[in-house]
Amino acid sequence: MKTFNQEQTETLVQGVKYLLTAVGDDPERTGLLETPERVIKAHAEIYAHTGETTFKDYKLFDTTDDADMVIVEDIPFYAMCEHHLLPFFGTIDVAYVPDGEVIGLSKIPRLVDWASRRPSVQENLTALIADQMQRIVHPKGLAVNVTARHMCMEMRGINRPGTQTNTTIHRGLLQTDTFLKDSFSRRVRGH
Repeated sequence: MKTFNQEQTETLVQGVKYLLTAVGDDPERTGLLETPERVIKAHAEIYAHTGETTFKDYKLFDTTDDADMVIVEDIPFYAMCEHHLLPFFGTIDVAYVPDGEVIGLSKIPRLVDWASRRPSVQENLTALIADQMQRIVHPKGLAVNVTARHMCMEMRGINRPGTQTNTTIHRGLLQTDTFLKDSFSRRVRGH
């Protein structure tokens, strides 16, 4: 979890009070007295990896040269849209064809958490996960699919609850090998 120094904390407390006042509420009313501190705690978790450029919490293991595709499906995530600072959330599927090494399976959901704990847009989140998997595992093929609902579309603007957005990146064999690409796509669509 991110920590804020005294100056950052004071700035955030004041900012939350300004926001509450600007939208027409009273930050001194009983129900809002502890809100600035709650917001700070929430944002420390929500933006925990903001500014970090490299995922480091992983371990690699040797595997055989004929290893098949590895798929970790339906990894839940929550992120904040950098345009409106409203949540977007859903699931992420990651598939790769190893090239002599595999990443510990539990590290892929950790990578998803790391990548999503910062202001972003879905397209960049998809690319960040793909880039880090490529850097870490150097796979023969890689695919990342993100399916998400965006509160900036559901609770404001177009106001379309339940609308989903899909972004997918294919690299290497999962881009060029029709069988592998179709296999991954069928699994993703089968959710």
